Amino acid sequence: MLQINDFVIDKTEEELFAYHRSTMTSPEIFALEQERIFETCWLYLGHESEVPNPGDFVRRDIAGRPIFFVRSRKTGKINVFYNTCTHRGATICRQDTGNAKSLQCFYHAWTFNIDGELIGVPDEGSYGGFWDRKKMALQSPRVENYRGFLFVTFNPEAEDLITYLAGAREYIDDVVDGAEEGARLFGSQEGGMELIRGTHAYAVKANWKLLAENSVDDYHVGPTHETYLQFLRNLGVQTGRATKGGEGKDLGNGHGVMEKFAPWGRPIAQWGPVFSEASKPDIERIHDYLLEKFGEERGRRMTELSRNLLVFPNLVINDIMAVTVRTFNPVAPDHMEVTQKELVPKGERPDLRALRLDSFLTFLGPGGFASPDDTEAMESCQQGFQAKAVEWNYIARGFHHHPPGAMDEHHIRAFWRGWYRRMRAEE
Repeated sequence: MLQINDFVIDKTEEELFAYHRSTMTSPEIFALEQERIFETCWLYLGHESEVPNPGDFVRRDIAGRPIFFVRSRKTGKINVFYNTCTHRGATICRQDTGNAKSLQCFYHAWTFNIDGELIGVPDEGSYGGFWDRKKMALQSPRVENYRGFLFVTFNPEAEDLITYLAGAREYIDDVVDGAEEGARLFGSQEGGMELIRGTHAYAVKANWKLLAENSVDDYHVGPTHETYLQFLRNLGVQTGRATKGGEGKDLGNGHGVMEKFAPWGRPIAQWGPVFSEASKPDIERIHDYLLEKFGEERGRRMTELSRNLLVFPNLVINDIMAVTVRTFNPVAPDHMEVTQKELVPKGERPDLRALRLDSFLTFLGPGGFASPDDTEAMESCQQGFQAKAVEWNYIARGFHHHPPGAMDEHHIRAFWRGWYRRMRAEE
């Protein structure tokens, strides 16, 4: 039987990198991932814009743990709590979203305010000498906020979030700053980003790591998404640069990015034939403004390049023809649940937002060109893993390229090295 040390072959001098396919099928590996990755890393919880008003709450399941976050009526800050009554364990937040002044456990009617304090207990006087209402308050995981993105960790010894994000921070900054400033040009006074209402939620019968790979894999775009590329060509788009060029980067801690020229247009700041002709002057105005605001190098990166950012282990920010926040949670070795939400600048002009949302739905929406294709590809891989005589997956493309291209697998190897380091942590 393979030991942890045998699951990955990493021989840079031989330009060889491979991982054993049992990492995609083994219940034992799956259980160890929960312990050594999802119990120790920072995990994306949600975005602060999901609870804009005092009393607004959202509940989530994060790595198998029920959690909810709520905006305090006292302080305006966001509180994050484990969704379990401190009495006998029942969940107390029983809706996905809503607004509340307090939350009451339906089992024995213990009542908590939205700052987690226990404020009501039927027949409280019957409790004995141990009783201390303050000690029965709701409990919280560690939580930190970066540019509106909320992360939690269940590891009391985890490094701070900024250190954990490493090189991924720069790309989050580009997403937020570019979109904010583009909206401000047309009169938005709000600043910041928001997730719009509505969630694309679906399940994939495949291992969660396949979606980590797929989300930053430029190699598959040409063959898998040929229908979309033909759709663009029919509109007059020159798609040659969509299947070559660009760069793949290791951002540290298992994070990676695939970045390349965007032939499909970007509603933030680069016009394309998929948008209306009437929108061209305004989009080009945003483009020029961002170059002036942030300088030639950063401005062109914001406006003319697409990027798929993978934050280890299971957050992807697709800053492509729209800005999509994707998370995928493992349920079993061959099953994951996926959610996608659209991130937009607050106060964006309605017609420009409509272009952004249509662009998102065309490619990544439930009936778009990409998501069904990618799901089919990942499920096909999972089926193929049952041919157990073929044991290894090779991700050795582009070892000799400097810098690595977007179609190379340098940034995918970064993910797997992060995975392998954590899985071996106690060996």
